[in-house]
Amino acid sequence: MDLNRIQMFAQVVEKGSFTKAAKALGLTKATVSRKIAELETDSGVQLLYRTTRALKLTEAGSAYYNKIQRILIDLQSAEDQLSASQDTITGNLAIVCPIELGQLFFGRIFARFLERYPEIKMEAELTNRKVDVIEEGVDILFQVAEVADPRLQSYRVLNTVKSLMASPSYLAKYGEPKTPDELQDHKAIQLKSTHIDGGWTLFDGKKWLTVEPEAQLSVNNVTLAREAAIEGLGIATVPNLIAQNALQEGTLVSLLQDFPMAQTCVTLSFPRRAYLPRKYRAFIEFFYQTLLENRPDEVLEIPEFLELKR
Repeated sequence: MDLNRIQMFAQVVEKGSFTKAAKALGLTKATVSRKIAELETDSGVQLLYRTTRALKLTEAGSAYYNKIQRILIDLQSAEDQLSASQDTITGNLAIVCPIELGQLFFGRIFARFLERYPEIKMEAELTNRKVDVIEEGVDILFQVAEVADPRLQSYRVLNTVKSLMASPSYLAKYGEPKTPDELQDHKAIQLKSTHIDGGWTLFDGKKWLTVEPEAQLSVNNVTLAREAAIEGLGIATVPNLIAQNALQEGTLVSLLQDFPMAQTCVTLSFPRRAYLPRKYRAFIEFFYQTLLENRPDEVLEIPEFLELKR
């Protein structure tokens, strides 16, 4: 029995194409196609209908996939259990995090973690796009958004406190808004991405109000929005973490402090598994230790499998 062929077949079914399965497995399309053909020849059964547009399981292929899927899940569980009990922490970690957080904070955390665990290799991607952890084979995902994916175990890490900000030069030219209604008369720098709708939502003491002033500049990167605001282009929404230096230096001023904005939070997610691989636990524990040393009062949730004290 060739387990590699079985895994390839499962990936073809789950991805819906030879091309996507080959990419996920790190193989060529020709190799995957050849192995599936060998599987069908050796079994004497056609498993897939092949058309120019899509792949479809035959009746025999569907029954076969349902059986091997359970077996592959058990194999993954056995591998995770073995990983959870190993003495030396090894393996590869694929981590995805927002661009701005990665640039400002994660570089040093990753470096210190890898220095402590020299047998681990890490591939880190900084992006603000929507990521499918399971489909893309991601181990750890950080994002500025609530997570509702039942396939993932997720924890709320930190609130991303944000507010409207502008430069002193902009305020000298256009005046400072005193109420949310006055924002309609101002220029906006719109921050819009997969997880951000671009509007400004504030609480006036009774209800939430959403304001969408005219924007000459729309961006998907908060660092760029911050720099444009410092230059006096308009008002921008900037998390306090990202604007900390600018606020201290006086190049940005917080606005409408009596009208708090709707907040988001940083979340940490990883695939749900019966046994947590040791490399996952090692990284998550290191990350939370670092967080508790620097921002102990801001941590929202600590994973129950960690024995850490605030």
